[in-house]
Amino acid sequence: MQRRTFLRLSVLTPLALGAGWRAGNLRAAAAATAGIKPDGRPHRFELSAQHFLLDGKPFQIRSGEMHPIRIPAEYWRHRIRMAKAMGLNTISIYLMWNALESAPGEFDLTTGNRDFAKFIRLCQEEGMWVYLRPGPYICGEWDFGGLPPYLLRHPHIRVRDKDDADYMAAVRRYIATVAPVVKPLLAENGGPILMVQVENEYASFGHDLAYLEAIHALWQQHGVHGPFSISDGLEQVRKAKTYLPGTALGLDGDTDFAGAQAIAGEMPVWMGEGYPGWITHWGDKDFSRGDFAGTLGKLLAEGRSFNMYVVHGGSNFGFGAGANANGDYSHFQPVITSYDYGAPIDEHGAPTVDYHTFRKMLAAHAAQPLPEVPVTPPMAGFAPFTPQPYAALWDNLPVAKQVRRPQPNELLFGQDHGMVLYRRPLKGGGELTVDGVRDYATVFHGGRYVDYLSRVQHPKLHAGNRLQLPASHGEAPLEILVDSFGHVGFGQAMADRKGIVGEVRLGGQPLEGWEAVSLPLDGKWLASLRPLRGKPARPGVFFKAGLALQKPTDCYFDMADWAKGYLWVNGRLLGRYWNLGPQQRLYCPASWLRAGDNEVLVFDLHRTEAASIRGTETLKDETPAS
Repeated sequence: MQRRTFLRLSVLTPLALGAGWRAGNLRAAAAATAGIKPDGRPHRFELSAQHFLLDGKPFQIRSGEMHPIRIPAEYWRHRIRMAKAMGLNTISIYLMWNALESAPGEFDLTTGNRDFAKFIRLCQEEGMWVYLRPGPYICGEWDFGGLPPYLLRHPHIRVRDKDDADYMAAVRRYIATVAPVVKPLLAENGGPILMVQVENEYASFGHDLAYLEAIHALWQQHGVHGPFSISDGLEQVRKAKTYLPGTALGLDGDTDFAGAQAIAGEMPVWMGEGYPGWITHWGDKDFSRGDFAGTLGKLLAEGRSFNMYVVHGGSNFGFGAGANANGDYSHFQPVITSYDYGAPIDEHGAPTVDYHTFRKMLAAHAAQPLPEVPVTPPMAGFAPFTPQPYAALWDNLPVAKQVRRPQPNELLFGQDHGMVLYRRPLKGGGELTVDGVRDYATVFHGGRYVDYLSRVQHPKLHAGNRLQLPASHGEAPLEILVDSFGHVGFGQAMADRKGIVGEVRLGGQPLEGWEAVSLPLDGKWLASLRPLRGKPARPGVFFKAGLALQKPTDCYFDMADWAKGYLWVNGRLLGRYWNLGPQQRLYCPASWLRAGDNEVLVFDLHRTEAASIRGTETLKDETPAS
């Protein structure tokens, strides 16, 4: 899912029905399949005569999307039950390739919320079908659109390109690893998976139909024979001519089903993504919301299959949040840590006003009474506490690498996320220009903080890539600490390497002879931090505290008093915070806390003094303005 010109349309064109079907007849026929559940027996799901058929009868997909990697595994069943109680019969899921393969050939498909097969089996246990969207590219506002950032270690990589040998070798390895897990979960083999998507929104990126054919063939070579779908904007598919014959055509936000049917022929056309909410970027005025009731009403009235993107968003834990940018890498917009999305099931699993509206509408078109709405996991705040300075980044620098000019951290260190420090001795001062800061840099001269540079353009931030260095007496170190957001995951700006990707100049003259230091912010490096001796002398400080809890519950950590950085709780990275907003609070599930003492670690790019953190029950302040 991504930025599109066809967002949130609420007027539907007439439903295109083959073989003389009328909408009322289709609804009646689809009602006959409502009682067919994924019960462990083989079921036949087909694409025929412009319809989805389940065991030979028309079937209406009423799907809601959620992503296992964005949901604590212990809440998977609850979120599935919430979607079922709203009136849906199918769960759509993305597989984030980069969450499953951290380095070439190093796969983890079984631990924590990476165990997507377990999630799919839970869907089956709850009587829900599954629409699987495994990529390799998925977008989803996820880091690098789900592609593994290790691909960016190849200097000339061309992703989503069948003619790039390095990319396709990685794709073949991924599909060869995932397909054997998917195959037994297909409906034809007694599982709940009805349909598998081939890539995602390719027409919004390229026009080589042979690329989609290659991905399609890889799944088939490994025993996954579909049925298959593609999903994109209608105008993009028309222009790029990338409809993959024999697949269901999903329209993302568009509702010109008749126009799409002219492309798909006898294959079904449906709403592959309908948007009850939308994404939020850092610096947006407020959290995004949507208005989907009108569209949903018409979809139901006409018996049209749909996938609600998303029914529950969850959280971009860790380094998961992605980013958007123009094709020339300008207008960079990183996604916030929360993926609440204005979805009908909110970030911590509670039903919203939209949830109850949609449930009432879906119930009116249901063949059977809907289940009761599950109880929301309890939320509770906690008293404010103040982490104290614990360690200075500057006392914990790994061995530096010598480079002539700054380079991205993927090429220098094979580092996917975190920070990188560039430093060199410098005499005097003047205008410093740093081209290609990706994505946020704090600049120091002679051990003193000078200013910051931000790739994010916003009225509250400094504009441009220049700052004035004060004059120094003699030689003093120039240090540029670069922090990264997620890699761009949509459009043409897909070689979004991090660190400094251009030149650094003083008074217009390039500066050479640098040291570069890798700061991945991973568990191994954090565990080796040496504590401070005395007060921190400059920004770049870790703060630590113990948080005593009698009974852990879900909560939000309110970081409104902090500047910009990262928050870990008991070693788990909740995500990024930034006082630019609109998000000031980070969601923490109860299972990541424990009764008794909990360790809270904060890294802040700007603060040297301690600040307070308080626990709240909501993503945002809901106190009415006075």
